[in-house]
Amino acid sequence: MSRVHVLAREQMVPRAPEDAFEFFADAFALARITPPWLDFQVITPAPLEMAEGTLIEYALRLRRVPIKWLTRIEVWEPPRRFVDVQLRGPYRLWEHTHSFVPRGAGTAIVDRVRYGLPLGPLGELARIAIVHRDLERIFDYRREAISELLGDPTSARSQAARGSRPAREAAHTRAHRRDR
Repeated sequence: MSRVHVLAREQMVPRAPEDAFEFFADAFALARITPPWLDFQVITPAPLEMAEGTLIEYALRLRRVPIKWLTRIEVWEPPRRFVDVQLRGPYRLWEHTHSFVPRGAGTAIVDRVRYGLPLGPLGELARIAIVHRDLERIFDYRREAISELLGDPTSARSQAARGSRPAREAAHTRAHRRDR
C-alpha cells in the first residue's frame, strides 16, 4: 500500500472568515487561483450549490495529459471549514481540508491535503521526482493568487501594476493559446 503524505499551507488575508469562506464556496473561483498551465475548467454546469454531498467535475491538463477529476464535498461547515475528497482522478487518495480561522483583524486560510499516489513504489518514485514539486508550484501560485484576490487592495493593485506572477502567467498562457 502506498504512503499517505500531507501538504499543509497557511496564509493570512485581511478579511473576515465569512468573506474568505464565501470566495471559496464558489466552485468556479477555483479556476481563478489555479495556475493557467493546468488549463483547469469546472465541467459541472452552473449554478452549483455547495453543500455536503455536492459533486464537482473538473478537467485539467497535468504535464499535458488530460485528466478528469471528480470530487465530493464531504464536510460543509460555513464559515469554518469544508473538505473535498477526490472520487476519480490521478491520486489514490486526495482529501483537502480548507479551514478559515479568525486571527486578529483577518483570517488564516489553512489548507491541509492528505494525498497518496497509485502504483505503490512506482507512485512513490513519481512523488519524489515530480509530484511533490508540482504540488509545491501549484500551491505557491495559489498563495499569490489568493493574496491578490483577497489580500490588501493597495498591495494587490501595486502587484498588478508591476505585473504579478499570476497575472504574467495568465497573459503568457493566453498568448500561447493564440499561437496554437
